[in-house]
Amino acid sequence: MSRQNVTAAAAGIVLAALFATLVGGYPAGSVSAPSVSASIPGMPVPPGLQTPVPTTVEIKDLSWVEVRAALEAGHTTVIVPTGGIEQNGPHMILGKHDYIVGWAAAQIAKRLGKTLVAPVVSYVPQGGYEPAEGHLRYAGTIGVPEPVFAHMLEGIARSLRAGGFRTIVFIGDHGGSQNVQQQVALRLSNAWQHAGVRVVHGDAYYDDRQQIARLVEAGETPAAIGEHAGIIDTSELMAIRPAGVQLDRIARPATALVESGASGDPASATAERGQMLIALRIEAAVRQIKALPAEKR
Repeated sequence: MSRQNVTAAAAGIVLAALFATLVGGYPAGSVSAPSVSASIPGMPVPPGLQTPVPTTVEIKDLSWVEVRAALEAGHTTVIVPTGGIEQNGPHMILGKHDYIVGWAAAQIAKRLGKTLVAPVVSYVPQGGYEPAEGHLRYAGTIGVPEPVFAHMLEGIARSLRAGGFRTIVFIGDHGGSQNVQQQVALRLSNAWQHAGVRVVHGDAYYDDRQQIARLVEAGETPAAIGEHAGIIDTSELMAIRPAGVQLDRIARPATALVESGASGDPASATAERGQMLIALRIEAAVRQIKALPAEKR
């Protein structure tokens, strides 16, 4: 490990210690009122400011009283989507993960019902800095050390729990986020079991085996499908944000991942394929979350 990476890791440890001090230093508690269910912590809505249950699922588009109204109506499940700002070959924008997972999370929430969606977490692990590793070798990629990402997830989960959510689901579109999400979810679920709050790593969303199988059935080879910025990623972005893809920029003949930042044959991507592929992800995530024990949702 380089000196710079050791420094980054040390910084993550310091941030972890600081975070633990802060969350331990503020007393737990809630403000209650006769008109508010005792099971919902946090600040009650003052008389005269009550609002109907919102129809949108995006927390960022709601006021706090609207979120409170949703919670009191039983919307106690929340999805935390994690994306990533990274290179995706010469033909796709760096925000690919954010757009895909943000759109998918909203669809998942609507399918589940009584579920809200937190803003997308854009900054995720991308490897070491000096020397640059992985996608960080390409201009525009932004990454954070794993300890920082872990404690950011923990802070988000603690915030959502404090507001009254009881099932918190991490859904990640980036491979480098999966292990950290799983570890944080397991640790917090164990710690909060007594309070009936559960944190879930929605790994079914990221599992691409169904997608690959469908493309193979359609005649594509694993080499053509690719591992990054290939047919799957490109098709999905074409389906939800076509302006983010420019197929005329794809190198010809196809180049290796290390040369262009993309692998496979993204020229075979289509919006129609993207609709089918992302629908598989959404269905898998909905199935996994619905399978949670009822008392934990």
